Amino acid sequence: DSLKIDGTKYDMDMDNKNAYLNAEIYPWGTNENAFARALYVAAGVGYLDNSYDLKKSVSNSNDTIKIDGSNYYAPGGSGSVKGHLNYDNQLAPYLGFGLNTPVYKNIGVFGEVGAYYTGNPTVDLKSEGLVKVGGTESGQAAADREADKIANKSKYEWMPVAKVGV
Repeated sequence: DSLKIDGTKYDMDMDNKNAYLNAEIYPWGTNENAFARALYVAAGVGYLDNSYDLKKSVSNSNDTIKIDGSNYYAPGGSGSVKGHLNYDNQLAPYLGFGLNTPVYKNIGVFGEVGAYYTGNPTVDLKSEGLVKVGGTESGQAAADREADKIANKSKYEWMPVAKVGV
């Protein structure tokens, strides 16, 4: 798998362990309208033990890697940015909205969208053998700035969820 963060496309190795417990609340459960009766709000908690290994490499001095908005190359012929992204908030609250419709007497289908609040991730990026194109800045300085951006962006605080089922 791959993950694009601020213009850098990393190869990604995921380790996801998730379990959840939700309660569904049907606020319009007694309504005469069948569509309104099918709508629900889901609230709950999830156990999210997710960690991601990130890697981006170049294998010759002509290739570049974009880190923190600038290009870096490997004057020695090979270089890389490697790192680890981990969510420390393993118990995450969940809020979702769904639609549950019966198809036959005891069979129905449902769809739900929601999100877990995970908090910001912990990020560690290490650069090896990279120098800024047209400059002398090491890749590690850019990797540190990019790790700080990832760890402090609000868009990484929420994990979206979509569910469908019978």
